Amino acid sequence: MEKIGIIVKADKNANKKADELEKWLQSKGIGVVREESAPPNKKLPSHPGSAPSDLSCIFVLGGDGTFLAAVRWVGDMDIPIVGVKFGEVGFLAETTEENLFQVAQKILKNEFTTEPRMRLLIKIIRDKKEAVSETVLNDVVINKGALARLAHIKTYVDDTFLTTYNADGLIVSTPTGSTAYSLSAGGPIVHPAVRGIIMTPICPFTLTNRPLIIPDTASIKIRLEKKSSDIMLTFDGQSGLAITEKDTIIIQKGSHPVNLITFPDQQYFDVLKAKLRWSGSHV
Repeated sequence: MEKIGIIVKADKNANKKADELEKWLQSKGIGVVREESAPPNKKLPSHPGSAPSDLSCIFVLGGDGTFLAAVRWVGDMDIPIVGVKFGEVGFLAETTEENLFQVAQKILKNEFTTEPRMRLLIKIIRDKKEAVSETVLNDVVINKGALARLAHIKTYVDDTFLTTYNADGLIVSTPTGSTAYSLSAGGPIVHPAVRGIIMTPICPFTLTNRPLIIPDTASIKIRLEKKSSDIMLTFDGQSGLAITEKDTIIIQKGSHPVNLITFPDQQYFDVLKAKLRWSGSHV
C-alpha cells in the first residue's frame, strides 16, 4: 500500500488518534491523505470533494455519521473503507480505537476481506429533466417540516401503484440502513446480505400502512400530492433539499456498492446485540 486516506470527525480525541495513525503510516513510507468530516448540510451538494483514486483504503475515525460522510467522499470508486468507532457502538464501525493499530497492521499485510454493501441511487426529475442524482448507503427520507400537516406520498413499485402514504414521512432504506432511522420508526432489522429495499412509513395516519420489504431489483417512484407542503428529501442524514408535487423521485439499487473492510473475528450479530443491548445466554 502506497497511499491511505483518513477521514476523522471534529473531535479532540479522534483527531489525536488520527495524528498518531498518520505518523505511524508515514514512518512505514505510506502516503496519507487526511480529511475532516464536514457536518450535515441541508443543501446540496455536500460532498467534501472527491477522494484520490489511488488510495488503497480509507480509515474512518468517528461514528456512523462520519462513516457516511466518508462514503460520500469515496463516491463511485471501489476504495475499501474501515470504520473505527469513538464513543458509543456504531453499526458501521469494524473496530475500536483501542484496536486501531492492530487492525492497521493486518490491513498493511492484506489480512482482511471486503464485504460489498448495497447503495441506493436516487434521481429527482424536475421539469422533465434530471435535476438531482444522489447515492446513499443507509437511507433516503421524505419528511415533513415541524409545523406542516401530514405528507401525502403517492408511491409506485415498478410502475404499479402501491398506496398513498398519509404520514409524517417515508423512509426508503438499504439492509445496512435498516438499523438506523428505519428501526426507530418501527421498521425491521434486515441482515446486510439480504437483497432487498425497506420502505418504512413514519407515523402513518392509516395504521394498516406497515413497513414493507421489496426486491432490490424493483424501482420505486414517488410523487407528492398537491395538498402536501413543506416537505424535505434527505440523503443519509447528510444533506437534503425541498421537494414539491412537481418533482418525481425515482429510487433503485445503485450500481456501485460500498466495500467494507471486515475481519473474521468481528461478527454482525455481536455488534447487533451490543448496540441493541440484548441480554440472555446460550441455551
